[in-house]
Amino acid sequence: MPLALDPLIHQETRLRIVALLAGLGEGAKAEFTWLKEALGLTEGNLSSHLQKLEEAGYVRVEKGFRGKRPKTWVALTPEGRAAYEAYRKALLDLLQGR
Repeated sequence: MPLALDPLIHQETRLRIVALLAGLGEGAKAEFTWLKEALGLTEGNLSSHLQKLEEAGYVRVEKGFRGKRPKTWVALTPEGRAAYEAYRKALLDLLQGR
C-alpha cells in the first residue's frame, strides 16, 4: 500500500514552513519576523498557515517579550517533526517508484 502524503504539510507554504523549522534542529525556535522574511510571506499569510499547523499539533507558537518588545516564536513539535519525516519518506518513496 503506498504511503499517503500528509495534505496539511503538502500545501507549498506549510511545507516550506515545516522544512525550514526542521532544518533549524530539534528544539530550535524561530522568531516570527525572521520566519516571515526568510519565507517571503506577509504577516497574515504566515499567521494563517501557522494557525493550521498549530491546530494539528505540528508547531508550537509562544508569545512573550524581549525587553519591552512583544515577540512571537515558533517551534516544530515532536509530532510535527515526525509528520515531516514521514512526509519526506513518503515523497522520496514516490519519487523512487516504491
